[in-house]
Amino acid sequence: MSKMKEFENQSPEELKATFVELSKKMFEMRNEISTTHKIEKAHLLRKAKRDRARVMTILNRK
Repeated sequence: MSKMKEFENQSPEELKATFVELSKKMFEMRNEISTTHKIEKAHLLRKAKRDRARVMTILNRK
């Protein structure tokens, strides 16, 4: 899990790139769940979701 301070030190462009990367990662995990009906590391989906929310929070602050 990434910390808020790690994201606060990034520029808005880096945050947007991180957001896109996390969104792609979530899409791939959801796609794996829908096709195989199981995922090896389900906790990573929750982690990515929370990290994406942290990135959005910081982007809205800036």
